[in-house]
Amino acid sequence: MTEQMYRNHYAPLQLPAPGPHYSDPEYPDVDVAIIMESTYPYLKGGVSAVVHDIVCENPDLTYGIIHIAWDKNSPHEDLYGMPENVKWVKVLYLSLEVNRDAFAEACDPSALRMNFAERQALTQRLMDGFSALIAGDVNPLWKLYDEGINPATRSYNLFGLFGTREFMQAIAGLGFFSEVPFGELFWKVRDFVSILFAILHERMPHARVYHAHTTGYAALIAAAAARDHGTSFLLTEHNLYIRDTVNTKLERNMAKPVTTDYAFLNEEREHPGLGPVTLDERAWSVWFVEMGRFCYPSADMATYLYPKALEEARGIGAPIDQMNEGEKDRAIILPNGMLIESVAEAYYARQAARARILAEGRGHVWRFVFIARVVPIKGLTDLIRSLAVLRDQGLVNFHLDVLGPKDHLPEYYELCLRTIEELNMGEYITFHGTVNVRAMLDRFDLLLMPSYNEGQPIVALEAMAASIPLVSTDVGGMSQLIDDVLVAPDGHEIGNCGILTIPGDIHGFAAALRTLMEEPSIYERYCVNAYDRIVSFFQLRLVMDRYNTIYRELGKLPPRRSPLAEEGDDSAYPAQQPQGCYYRYG
Repeated sequence: MTEQMYRNHYAPLQLPAPGPHYSDPEYPDVDVAIIMESTYPYLKGGVSAVVHDIVCENPDLTYGIIHIAWDKNSPHEDLYGMPENVKWVKVLYLSLEVNRDAFAEACDPSALRMNFAERQALTQRLMDGFSALIAGDVNPLWKLYDEGINPATRSYNLFGLFGTREFMQAIAGLGFFSEVPFGELFWKVRDFVSILFAILHERMPHARVYHAHTTGYAALIAAAAARDHGTSFLLTEHNLYIRDTVNTKLERNMAKPVTTDYAFLNEEREHPGLGPVTLDERAWSVWFVEMGRFCYPSADMATYLYPKALEEARGIGAPIDQMNEGEKDRAIILPNGMLIESVAEAYYARQAARARILAEGRGHVWRFVFIARVVPIKGLTDLIRSLAVLRDQGLVNFHLDVLGPKDHLPEYYELCLRTIEELNMGEYITFHGTVNVRAMLDRFDLLLMPSYNEGQPIVALEAMAASIPLVSTDVGGMSQLIDDVLVAPDGHEIGNCGILTIPGDIHGFAAALRTLMEEPSIYERYCVNAYDRIVSFFQLRLVMDRYNTIYRELGKLPPRRSPLAEEGDDSAYPAQQPQGCYYRYG
């Protein structure tokens, strides 16, 4: 890819004149509306944990939660206990089954109240809007949204167009859609349009800042709501949603790039049995890539967890350079944070364990831990095979504990059990299921992460705060956590706290484990560095203070004094741009 190809400069965003203030009687105005898919507060996970930290560590702000679920069978139990500053949770359902009657009424062509010539002209404007989007101008499509979808400003019902012959004939001649049989195309368009209807047909409650924690549907809601209310849209990409969604759909390696030139659609499939990319796979890939391209220019600020993510985001349409052209950077690195006090007991207990490892040397029986959902992307079968390599090499002084839910993908869990049985590894591995990880953390010597995709996992930060080194694959933000040389605020360099390997490299992972098992002095250095990296760069309060500052800037709220400054310790916790947690691009 060339730098010129992926600079992603868009035409300046044209915003409508602000309308009268709107407040929903059921959902009171809030400072921040957090928008996410199938996570907080009804499912546990890394992103949910981050959001809960944001809400709890910023009690001076009020929040609403817009939770995107598939249907009414999705989980609805609050797993966190909503803090008092969360004023409401609004659930949006994507499934056509939930919205069928309202969607059918909206898509009735008679609802347009247009003649043939008017329908043709509107169809042409929509096709031109798609072309403008690809050329870097999102304004024609946003104008159509204001006219025909936005509940606050629409003068006609644009959804009615999607049920017309004029629209279907036009879409049938658009790009690869011309290859799709007309009957199949009709149902595919219905799938896409029904999702747009589900998330855009009703007005969102008022917030000063709409904070989407993914691109895709969350970002589209945030962009539309901020446009409607004349407020701000903050985007946080924990992982690259577009890349991950497309790669999952195509069954590609999750670390592979997805780019707006669609070159990835012409690659040879990794699994030969899959055959060429199908029309359905192509359609969904274009859907998510172009949705990202449409939403990115509306973001008033975008945050990423690690520096490499900026370059990856460029490839899928993020205007990184454009956002950072002014005096204020609007595409920034803001990592996850860790409350070191939460694992203090584990840290102090680990001091004796570290001394014992140094004393025992190569005779030490190593306690490895894998902490994650038992799903393919986490690479557990690879890890089982790596441990079998160690055993076959004569290193048998280890045990692996697997902590995490086993029911997310039962067939993969069964595959793990079969792999253990085939390799005769039963005595070396124990599954614990869902447990209180922090209560068990002091039992382990090494965190093993053979993943195919990671952002900046909280579990890694927790382990490092307990002075536990890592052996991980080099994916996502793991190099920043483990391997990059970091310069602390006082000027000293902090070295690595583990070893990175190539995803899927079973023998390389085994070799990394062997290095630490045979060199306890290296292990001890990694223990020291792990804790030092957390203290200097990834403390939760530093990160949360930065979020508070961003919310207040975007929401036009007065600044708050730093919590520690209020206690008389300005130097320990600067209020504006704390060193060690805020990275500027470039």
